[in-house]
Amino acid sequence: MTAAIFRGKRRRAAAAVGAVAFGLVALSACDKPTPLATVTVGSTTVTTEAACFDEGKKLDQGALNKCMADKSVKTVKVQPGDKVRVGVDPKMADKGWLVAVNAQQQTNQLKQTYTSLNGEQLFVNRMEQRFEKDVILSVITEDGVWNVKLELDKG
Repeated sequence: MTAAIFRGKRRRAAAAVGAVAFGLVALSACDKPTPLATVTVGSTTVTTEAACFDEGKKLDQGALNKCMADKSVKTVKVQPGDKVRVGVDPKMADKGWLVAVNAQQQTNQLKQTYTSLNGEQLFVNRMEQRFEKDVILSVITEDGVWNVKLELDKG
């Protein structure tokens, strides 16, 4: 009778070791998640992963342009007078980051984790002197780009 108990314990121990080993193999196959960028307008918050991210490797201009052109992103509605608040992971802030709208730089390089922008101004197309109905807001570091679509909601 005691032999059966010991065999059962050994099987459970072997199964537990096997499960742990399988879990470690499965975890090693996963990519490390990218840092997140967050955009808040009023009570709506959108968090997004990077469109492109290669930690520690500087993106060249071609890759940067391609990443900013990614339009398969989450959308936030902005009404006239709204503030657009942009937050980044502390690791991104330490390296420095900036905000661009439709590939036009909106801020100088920032080192804090948060900035606030005048929402209405983000829709002004200075070159064509008109308002856009939607724009792509990009958070840019030297090694990544995070995009969120802003839609002008006139109420």
